[in-house]
Amino acid sequence: MNNPLLQAWDTPHQLPPFDLIRAEHFAPAIEQLMAEHRRAISAIAAQTGPVSFANTAEALDAAALPLKRVTLVLHNLCSSHSSPELRAVERELAPRLAAHHSAIFLDTQLFARLDEAMRAAPGWELSEEQRRLLQRWHLDFTLAGARLQGEARREFADCVAELASLSAAFGQNVLADETEYALQLQNEADLAGLPGWLRDASARAARERGLDGHAITLARSSTVAFLTHSSRADLRQALWRAWTSRGTTQARDNRPLIRRMLQLRQRQARLLGYANYADYALSDRMAGSPQAVYRLLEPTWEAALAQFAREKALLQETARREGLPDDIAPWDWRYLAEKVRLERYALDDAEIKPYFSLDNMIAAMFDVAGRLFGLSFAERGDLPRYHPDLRGWEVLRDGAVIGVFLSDNFARPGKKGGAWMSVYRAQGRHGGLSLPIVVNNTNFSKGEPTLLGLDDVRTLFHEFGHALHGLLSDVDYQRLSGTQVLRDFVELPSQLMENWAWTPDILDRHARHAETDRPMPEALRARILAAQNFQQGYATVRYTISALLDLALHQEADGVDDPAAFETELCQHYGLPAEAGLAHSLPHFNHLFNGGYAAGYYVYLWAEVLEAEAFARFEESGDLFDPELAASLCRHIYSAGNARNPKQAFQAFSGREPSVQAMLKKRGLTV
Repeated sequence: MNNPLLQAWDTPHQLPPFDLIRAEHFAPAIEQLMAEHRRAISAIAAQTGPVSFANTAEALDAAALPLKRVTLVLHNLCSSHSSPELRAVERELAPRLAAHHSAIFLDTQLFARLDEAMRAAPGWELSEEQRRLLQRWHLDFTLAGARLQGEARREFADCVAELASLSAAFGQNVLADETEYALQLQNEADLAGLPGWLRDASARAARERGLDGHAITLARSSTVAFLTHSSRADLRQALWRAWTSRGTTQARDNRPLIRRMLQLRQRQARLLGYANYADYALSDRMAGSPQAVYRLLEPTWEAALAQFAREKALLQETARREGLPDDIAPWDWRYLAEKVRLERYALDDAEIKPYFSLDNMIAAMFDVAGRLFGLSFAERGDLPRYHPDLRGWEVLRDGAVIGVFLSDNFARPGKKGGAWMSVYRAQGRHGGLSLPIVVNNTNFSKGEPTLLGLDDVRTLFHEFGHALHGLLSDVDYQRLSGTQVLRDFVELPSQLMENWAWTPDILDRHARHAETDRPMPEALRARILAAQNFQQGYATVRYTISALLDLALHQEADGVDDPAAFETELCQHYGLPAEAGLAHSLPHFNHLFNGGYAAGYYVYLWAEVLEAEAFARFEESGDLFDPELAASLCRHIYSAGNARNPKQAFQAFSGREPSVQAMLKKRGLTV
């Protein structure tokens, strides 16, 4: 078979030739590349000459790249443009890839050589990045069981392979539930309360699914918009039930998968000498221990609960006027909150969204990147695409192309929900210059033009922050490139970028009416900025309880027999208000069971503590685009990748210790 995955890609910037790639190409290509990788690893391990940095750490980095090139394509297509055939391939290959990598990490001869390199390294002349690469490889092997012996090694490897299969199945179950469901709106009564832009988007969603009338899908932007605007409480309830029951349908029940995954994770942790999986996972994070995370989450929880109570009182007043009970149902919360927002801030999505068209906000992102980091973006219509929605830009600095930015912004069947950044190729220099190819995915409802709400704008800038982390990476080794940093540091560049969306200058330039091109009126801008912390109690309660649930779940040394009961008991223990509801119930909590955030959902808040301090530096300077601060931010945060310790990197930029109080103040959670 003439397999495009095994050939050189004669495309602009060597992007994958998506038009040539078929699902059946992946298995034979990956089998061949795994065999080549094993041969390369065996050659490194079998060397008889003196150990050196070049023939161990550097060689390991280079050996991984051919296989990684193809697995990244598979991973990205399964997330962004899936199909039954691709999902079957993913299920088949996930355990085989996991077993392949586990066998490398458990190679005794290879680890002995790496161990020898670590002992010899103090006498070598190495750069900071080279020492970091060697240390990271050694830690990777150690945490993957390299020091285990005999039956323990085999058991650890079996855990890795089974977890990979279960993770793929978990994610596919959630995707299938999201793809198959649609709330059909058949008549004018069903559309009551929906603004014109949402009616247009739901009509388009129905047409895409071959349905009559209008359809609300389980894409987050569609669901949240309907819960916010629909005046039909019965339909809000029906949609809420569908949204919160993902991963529990009889044919695709994720709860048995969760039980088994937790057992396997706890077994891994015990094999490596940790009391539980949370201790194991946090050993390689900035936080370092569950106790440090609780010191962040618990004061945040108390402050958020107090604010939530104040918000609830306001909503109850509105509920009485709307003829709804004081005992607010979770599917009524967003609807009532929108009423309060209109009353207190005179903010109506129908008035706001025309000033935030997708094209204008993309231009705003590029403007920020240009003024902070000297980047420019040139769109190319000839780049390979896996779907017509995909757009691509060359990213230039000082006239030279430094990477490719891809953006896939719309919800559709076969695309998982949420928003994320990924790469098709990471930046690096070892073995020749590797230009990064990064992709941002969001799930907006397509319109003509597509208009964004305030949360959508935050999401767009957030993912662009991740993209800049990948694009601005300036390291030698791809293992240390871009977003391959500690999990509780990776959200700093993304959350920090959100701040610039709301700067007066950026709003003046780019928040322009989609039809008239008139700038946003000063009074409207002032109301938007005044409402930045509106419903922050609600948002923080829902986030923090999810982080607490994650951490507690992974501290259970023997696993959890009944995930639903555990979830209920924990929510009762912390006093989660019933009106809030869980942002992420366990059966559809992709972050934990299909996304690499197990015992790590807290990281967004941890990074927000760092981000609050970092942006304060710009505010204190009096210039939100201060060139010296921007250069320092680029050097120490966006470009450094994992080439240095993240605590040292942050200190080098900020010059001070971060404070939880700064984060709480920014969220408006201090009285």
